[in-house]
Amino acid sequence: MSRVARLADPLHTLANRLRRAPAVHSGLLLVSAGGLGDTVLFAHVVDRFAALAEPDESVTVLLRADGAATAFCLPPEIEILTVDFGRLGSDLVYRLSTFRRLAARGFRRVVSTDHRRHPYLDEALMLAAHAPETWAMEARPWPKHGAALAANGRRLTRVEPAGPLHMDKLLRWAAFADRLSGGHRLPPTARFPAERLPPAEALAGPTVLVQPFSAVVAKQLAVERWRTVIEAVPPKYAVVMTGGPRDLDRQPAFRSLVDGTRVRFESRRFAEVVPLLRAVALVISADTALMHLAAAVGTPTLGLASAAYVGEIVPYAPEVAPPNLAVMHVPVDCAGCLGDCRKPLVDGMFDCVALLNTAAIVGEIRHRLGP
Repeated sequence: MSRVARLADPLHTLANRLRRAPAVHSGLLLVSAGGLGDTVLFAHVVDRFAALAEPDESVTVLLRADGAATAFCLPPEIEILTVDFGRLGSDLVYRLSTFRRLAARGFRRVVSTDHRRHPYLDEALMLAAHAPETWAMEARPWPKHGAALAANGRRLTRVEPAGPLHMDKLLRWAAFADRLSGGHRLPPTARFPAERLPPAEALAGPTVLVQPFSAVVAKQLAVERWRTVIEAVPPKYAVVMTGGPRDLDRQPAFRSLVDGTRVRFESRRFAEVVPLLRAVALVISADTALMHLAAAVGTPTLGLASAAYVGEIVPYAPEVAPPNLAVMHVPVDCAGCLGDCRKPLVDGMFDCVALLNTAAIVGEIRHRLGP
């Protein structure tokens, strides 16, 4: 976080005091500053937060730029704003212009939907809007930024309890929305209505989709483990391996899994992969946004996860889990570390990933697909 960039904060505050305030504030701004998978999950509860708008009032969701590729999961009537958090923390001019853009909108109410917040990034955006009402749940404790989070908290107009430190993300969101609205609704199921989805893609034959890559390489199985996974898929199935456009360049060892006949590699944008998800017999994926998207679409999905987000994201809580999703992970005493692993890597993997039982994975695949 650049100290020079943070000079924008007092400059913006001063400019806001000098400018004429909007005659009428209108609009609801929801801040959801998670990654791609978080945006998919947020789509399951966004309607509960959108209900905090007044009749005929616009609803806007602010996303991190690197979490916006799955914004198509949100209802089309919701406006999307994106902010490059890297530039926000390093570029004074970009930070100041972003703050001015938010203030100029004249939002009536800003609601942060995040438990873990950064005082100089998403919290700074919330406060820069200078809305009459700024609501949030209690911020997750973060010793490094404790004083700054506390100072920002005193500027919020409403702060609600966040619940336990470790709590399923969808349940936390649902409980927070209930507190803000004063109502009570059953927890959402992490599944999109079929009428919101495009038709299934026409495939030449039965197909399995494999997504071995994670943005955090240590969260994914090593290439030879994935070779065993692919070999466990019965011969009658074609295998499509997918990932980001540069994943094979970054991890060239995975090219050896692609033979161009039975196993081919395709990279698609998230919106474009949904018809394929609706057509395949099974998705086998690392704990990534694609796993969450496949689960939401209704595809039979097998997630191979670390223990980093156990208790918060995977496995889903029973109250919200769709029946088509199964997540394999190994319980460890350090579960829920949020990726802040203090143990030595094992063959390039987090210890909890290396502990995944290959034979159990193979057995699960054959149980689902046959011999």
